[in-house]
Amino acid sequence: MLSAEPIIYGMIFIGVLVLVEGVYLVAFGKSISLNSRVNRRLEMLDKGDRREEVLAKLRKEMDQHMKSRSFPLYSLLADKAQKAALAFTPQQLIMVMVVVSIMAFFGLTIGTEAGLPVRILLGVVMGVGGVYMWINHKAKKRLSMIEEQLPDAVELMVRSLRVGHPFSSAISIVSKEIKDPLATEFGVIADESTYGRDVGEALKHMAERLDMQDLRFLAVAVTIQQTSGGNLAEILEGLAKVIRARFRLFRRVKAITAEAQWSGKFLSGFPVAALIFIQVAKPDYYDEVLDHPWFIPACFIVAIMLTLNIIVMRALVNIKV
Repeated sequence: MLSAEPIIYGMIFIGVLVLVEGVYLVAFGKSISLNSRVNRRLEMLDKGDRREEVLAKLRKEMDQHMKSRSFPLYSLLADKAQKAALAFTPQQLIMVMVVVSIMAFFGLTIGTEAGLPVRILLGVVMGVGGVYMWINHKAKKRLSMIEEQLPDAVELMVRSLRVGHPFSSAISIVSKEIKDPLATEFGVIADESTYGRDVGEALKHMAERLDMQDLRFLAVAVTIQQTSGGNLAEILEGLAKVIRARFRLFRRVKAITAEAQWSGKFLSGFPVAALIFIQVAKPDYYDEVLDHPWFIPACFIVAIMLTLNIIVMRALVNIKV
């Protein structure tokens, strides 16, 4: 007799991810999407919001997660949520985890025959794990887009400087001419500069918040030029070439290590897939050994070995550029 429980577990987990994304879009609108044609800052300004209010709101969203690291367990999510620049507040994010955990529990109650402790544990794991995976995906996608946009943004600043614009105006031009997510980031810096904040300091803060080496290079170049002088356009032109070269090298390394990465994913996922297939095709396959004293310890050993395999394979292919 086929067991549908593993399939139900997977469907409930996918439902958790879809639910979180749906709630996020409903709560904050499609303008929060990274592929929006009009960057979010300009859209907020077009709606009639004052510049100071838009700046305050965006700065709050960008910094709120790092200030909430003291929350129990939230420190695990704070760094990723910070890089993703989620509009959810930490309290809202925790509430979402609680709600989806409860919904996952009810889904397991309706669709499976698992015991109460197992349903509670799986509900919490699916709720917290699903939200973490969603945040991690958002952060990776956003940082990847920023890395791809940054060389074009620096080159646009170079062209602006060469036609006579001051650096603050060059940043403002970048915030209007390119798309999100980098447009809103530079827009915030342009607004902060207007209200008196040092541009180099603002760039350094953005680089530390996003934890991006290329942005640190940009912040250092601007700071050095402010203190020592020099032709900023030439400095930034050289920086743009360095960033593009690093980006090409990173892509090349990624292509070279793609086979090893997929091998690691396959080696890690195959035992789990085989276990699910066995449970679906022959649910009583392990009945004769369930009562063996070594069964539970063996399960823990297998889980530990799989986890170590994932860690080792990721370390082998994680080449810093």
